[in-house]
Amino acid sequence: MTQHGRLLARGVARHLLGHGIVTIEEFVPARGLRVDLVGLTASGEIWVIECKSCRADYMADSKWQGYLEWCDRFFWAVDADFPTDLLPDDSGLILSDAYDAEIVRMAPETRLPAARRRKMTQMFARVAAQRLLSLRDPEARIGF
Repeated sequence: MTQHGRLLARGVARHLLGHGIVTIEEFVPARGLRVDLVGLTASGEIWVIECKSCRADYMADSKWQGYLEWCDRFFWAVDADFPTDLLPDDSGLILSDAYDAEIVRMAPETRLPAARRRKMTQMFARVAAQRLLSLRDPEARIGF
């Protein structure tokens, strides 16, 4: 993720936290995939948010459709200067800056199968715990 993308992700994460949705940046749901931001709602929904800094960044992304099978809702997060007409209408849209965001278009819901939801929720918990431990004890050896 570019520096601009990280700032967009920070604004989105702050906004979602205000709605009780916790997030993790640069989450890997499966080999070869890395989403910019994954969110877990209080009701257990999994949201994937892809942050795009410019037209070229969007055009170079050939993996985003692979993310759809790993979430209940899929969003694009862009800044106010992004040409939003490029983005598919059947996905969510979040306008963001480094400090906050706004959900402009709610993503349609496509419910994950129960086994996939369970796997994603467990992965979310493990990654969050691993990152917290790394902050608390940077010298800890993580064996997975």
